[in-house]
Formats: sequence, structure tokens, C-alpha cells
Amino acid sequence: MPVHVITHPVAQALLSELRDARTPSPLFRQYAQRLSVLIATEAMRDLPVQAVVVETPLGPADGVRIDADVVVVPVLRAGLGMLEAVLSVVPSARVGHIGLQRDETTAVASQYYAKFPTGLESSVVVLVDPMLATGGSAVASLQLLASRGAQRMRLLCIVAAPEGIREVEAHFPDVEIYTPAIDSHLNAHKYIVPGLGDFGDRLYGTL
Repeated sequence: MPVHVITHPVAQALLSELRDARTPSPLFRQYAQRLSVLIATEAMRDLPVQAVVVETPLGPADGVRIDADVVVVPVLRAGLGMLEAVLSVVPSARVGHIGLQRDETTAVASQYYAKFPTGLESSVVVLVDPMLATGGSAVASLQLLASRGAQRMRLLCIVAAPEGIREVEAHFPDVEIYTPAIDSHLNAHKYIVPGLGDFGDRLYGTL
């Protein structure tokens, strides 16, 4: 399974700001969006394009337009922090949603909501979930998308743990992962170390 680690210095600097426990929620949201733009840009590198000719104020110019139906699916609630960034990269993308609730004791995710556009079988489906920890939520989401016909899927996250990567690889070896960080390990509470804490709580100020 290809894992693409985004080493761009701007991405790494933004990640450092997100990791910093002193970063307040308003800045955390800004940094998360900027970093998500860089992740999404890299993840869309191989989208097919169609040649076009456009008229500039001074004459015709050769160009391209995206020739793919892209569906972005954030995992609620934390994935919403990346959604607008991905849409800024591909404004024509359609949007689905998956709601998962993680049991804090068992770390098992249960689904409480799912809504997708039609035609997933012919779309490039971009799953966005900031923290790839155990991989349970990612695998559950990918399984749900696959059951609805999705075939070309990729996963965008801000921090990943080796355990989560292995879990996704075991179930979906063809799904590509894009992240600026693969951290050390999960602690006893299934949090990524060093990680950045609870992404959703820091994003929305619900600490």
C-alpha cells in the first residue's frame, strides 16, 4: 500500500504549530486548513485532465480541466476541519459524510450517520480523517464506501500511527494514504504519540 509522506517544509512547519499545545483553537483551525490544502494538492496530483483552449484577454491559451468526478467524504466531526480545504483544491467535488462515534474504552467505532452522492463506482473518493490511529474508523469508513460501490479511494490524514497504517493495509492494500507525519506509536488509550491531542476538541475548543 503506497503511503505518501508530505515533506514540504511549509507542511512540516504547519504541523509543528498544530502539535503545539499552546496553539489556541482559532489558530489551530487556520493551520489545519492550510496544511489540508497542501495534503489535498499532493493527493490530487494524478487526477486525469482534459485538454482545453481558453480565451485570455490577449488571445487563446492551451490549458487543462480536471476530468474526474471527485467525491470528498469527511469522517464526522474532525474530518470537517479538512473539508473546505479539499474543496478549495477541487471546487467541483461533491461531498458525502460519515458519522462515527468511538468508544473511549474499547476504541471501537460505531456508525451513526452516512450520506453519499450517487455514482461512487465511477468517482475518485477522497476520505478525510485527520488522525489515523488504530485504523478502525478508517477501515469502517472504507468498507462502507466500498459497499456503496466506491472503487478508487484514497485517505488523507494529518497524523498517522504505524498501527493504523497496518490496519488499513490489511483490509485495503490498494488505498493510498497521504499524510505529513507517521508518528511513533499508540499509547494505552489508543492516542497517537507524540500526536497532537484530540483533533476535534482542539479544532472546536471543546477541551
